[in-house]
Amino acid sequence: MRILPVSLTVLLVELASLHETLALFASLSTEPVDGIEEMVPAARTLMIRFRPDTIDAARIAEALAARDLSAAPPAAGQLVEIPVRYDGEDLNDVAALTGLDVNEVIRRHTESEFAVAFCGFAPGFGYLVGGDPALAVPRRQSPRTRIPAGSVALAGAFSGVYPQNSPGGWQIIGTTPLKMWDIDREPGALLQPGYRVRFLDMARTGRTVSLAQTPRKAERQPDLSAPHFEVLAAPMPALFQDLGRFGQTGQGVSSSGALDRSAFNAANRLAGNPANTPCLELTLGGFAFRSAARAVIGLAGAPCPITIETAAGAVYGAEAYRPISLESGDIVRLGQPVKGMRSYLSVRGGFDVEPVLGSFATDTLAVVGPKPVVTGAVLTLKGKTAGLASVSLDEAPAFEPPLAGEIVTLDVVLGPRTDWFTQKGLETLSAQLWTVTPQSSRVGIRLAGDLPVERRDTAELPSEGTATGAIQIPHSGQPVLFLADHPLTGGYPVIGAVADYHLDLAGQIPVNAKIRFRPIAPFAEISATGTNDIRGEQR
Repeated sequence: MRILPVSLTVLLVELASLHETLALFASLSTEPVDGIEEMVPAARTLMIRFRPDTIDAARIAEALAARDLSAAPPAAGQLVEIPVRYDGEDLNDVAALTGLDVNEVIRRHTESEFAVAFCGFAPGFGYLVGGDPALAVPRRQSPRTRIPAGSVALAGAFSGVYPQNSPGGWQIIGTTPLKMWDIDREPGALLQPGYRVRFLDMARTGRTVSLAQTPRKAERQPDLSAPHFEVLAAPMPALFQDLGRFGQTGQGVSSSGALDRSAFNAANRLAGNPANTPCLELTLGGFAFRSAARAVIGLAGAPCPITIETAAGAVYGAEAYRPISLESGDIVRLGQPVKGMRSYLSVRGGFDVEPVLGSFATDTLAVVGPKPVVTGAVLTLKGKTAGLASVSLDEAPAFEPPLAGEIVTLDVVLGPRTDWFTQKGLETLSAQLWTVTPQSSRVGIRLAGDLPVERRDTAELPSEGTATGAIQIPHSGQPVLFLADHPLTGGYPVIGAVADYHLDLAGQIPVNAKIRFRPIAPFAEISATGTNDIRGEQR
């Protein structure tokens, strides 16, 4: 067992096999360690997120050393049968890689009974184990940018079904008409950890499998007689966010949430709202709305110029980080911020929006959460009075948002796969400036540098959990800095992760800014003696 740092609040346990991973996961699930908040099992690793005010990494290492990793995995769960049309575009390649003919590949795939070891990558994506060892094939050298939902695929010792259209590098051997992920179904993921899975060849058996129809939730129609905001302009869709969706990793759903939590919290304090009241996350300004009621709003984050036009035609300016009082008929317009990326809009009493899987966070990669807010939308106000506090009059930014072209220094915790890179690669990461490219999003910041980060070899990394702030290095050697909507698991090595106290800053870095990564300590495994120290200091 190796215990590796991921960030200041996350560590990765590397184990000898999937059996040991599942045994440790089962042990910690039945006999929890106080302070461990969430676990993400993968092929040979268990990622653990913990509360540093309750337990530290060294004490977790000590607790893990006492666990029995030889225990049998949990008893097999229910059987799910998945009908497949074996028409995948990689089927012939898989046959060539395995030395089998196509019919033999299909026979071995359908005669195997798989088990869902864990979920990740995307909501409803189950990593299936137990297939015929002869079907173990590598990922494609060049991942596809779009794999259709329902694609049945192989990679390494795993089989899986893509639940939605997404990029991916697995070898596609067929398609299924079954819907693997349905947010209106309970649970949303058809495959759950521990379930058994068999694939049926539809061409040979003529069989299919039908699931009970999931009743669709009727879309709520806005009540125009109730207090509301009418959205007049949204150049980029606004997103409802809170502090994140936790406890859904078993379905492959990551936390998401506001990218700049300090600004999100400040916006709620400006309106006197309880903590974690959903706000609108606005990207690059340009948002405008008309208020159909008296209201108090707050705006924090990237500094947008604010103008208010009254029903009588008077126009005046307002300030961010100050409560703003509105009358019915007032039109609020936000200009483009000169620095930073994201602003947070709150309203006293909250927006009347429905949670999804227990949270108001909108995950753009997983497509989970309230609908994006576009021009013409009507935002009903909840007008809640219970739990309200006085509006805050002394809010200020937690940091100065960066300008385009500015150099932003981010502290980095090295690990968990720092030793997959050469010393030159590590020096390139920290010594070179990295430019933020326009391909960046809430999923991650895509970076470009003159020199790629050099790896020791081209070995494949079995999929393992990834954390917000992880700096993943794909084959190109150009880093991707994961933000809140990142996939739950990934198959490229992570050289380090941005320290938790710089994540809000990372969420505000605009396109064309430059990032300098500053490791706060040498890479070191975590031991029960606590000899390593990756705490660092806030700068």
